[in-house]
Amino acid sequence: MKQILLTAIVFLFLGSVAQAQHINVGIKGGLNVYTIASDDHVAYNSRVGFNFGLLGHIHIDSRFAFQPEIQFSLQGTEYKIGGVNRDLNLNYVNVPLIFQFMFDNGFRLQAGPQVGFLASAKQVVGNNDSDVKSDYKGADLGWIFGLSYVKPSTGFGIDIRYNHGLTNINTSDATNSYNRGMQLSLFYLFQHSS
Repeated sequence: MKQILLTAIVFLFLGSVAQAQHINVGIKGGLNVYTIASDDHVAYNSRVGFNFGLLGHIHIDSRFAFQPEIQFSLQGTEYKIGGVNRDLNLNYVNVPLIFQFMFDNGFRLQAGPQVGFLASAKQVVGNNDSDVKSDYKGADLGWIFGLSYVKPSTGFGIDIRYNHGLTNINTSDATNSYNRGMQLSLFYLFQHSS
């Protein structure tokens, strides 16, 4: 399954590059506010983390662009069971494949799929932490919706997006849990002209 997904990503990227008018490479980083939506009746609270990574902005024509990214993302949740506070720290390497509609004023509407690869998973209770990576699936598929703005003369921009996880991240089928989160990031596109 992973090989099929990676092959599809490569073909999408190469197809867009072949038709692109121009390509920009950039860096980005910012804040995450993530939680977990689950059917186990536990009240999960948001966890604040950060994200950082690289992006490629590929103009398909004057209105549409394809923006593949790779980013490290600190996710997870905070919750309480039996009066005891617990932190679940899920760290992912995410690969968003964003399609953008670009307005003349620098604003962009964006949406697309995202695949996340679980890098680590730790459960923290008090001063003790334990590795719980085996409790969670190695890949997470989601859908992204968002808005971004770039100031063309500088290449600097801001990006806000919502990630709606589609994959049950638990290895056990007893409970269904999904990643849900917002990201606010600043980015810079090198040699950006439009």
